Amino acid sequence: MMRRRRGPSLLGAAATTAVVVGTAGAVSGAQHQKAAAQQQAAAQQAAAQQAAIEQAAAQAVAAQQAVATPAPTPVAAPAAGGGGELIAPLTQLGDRKVAGVRTDAEFAAAKAKLLG
Repeated sequence: MMRRRRGPSLLGAAATTAVVVGTAGAVSGAQHQKAAAQQQAAAQQAAAQQAAIEQAAAQAVAAQQAVATPAPTPVAAPAAGGGGELIAPLTQLGDRKVAGVRTDAEFAAAKAKLLG
């Protein structure tokens, strides 16, 4: 009489299970290694960007410190006339122009207005 096979043997089922589990473990390990490598690369890139930003900021600060503000031009002593009341406003206008608050055109217009 012939025996009918009812399914895989116990040994065959155990071997199949072992192959599946081993493959899953290998794939999982590879995925974890890939994710860790990507995180490490991202961290290194972020550190490099931060270093570049800090270096650019330091260069900008150094450039600003290197630019010296020009000394105000000395104002000539008033003539022996009655122009003493115009000295203070003209001095203020000159100081504002040197400080960069007023442009040359604004300075000329304000000076013309004061002098009449």
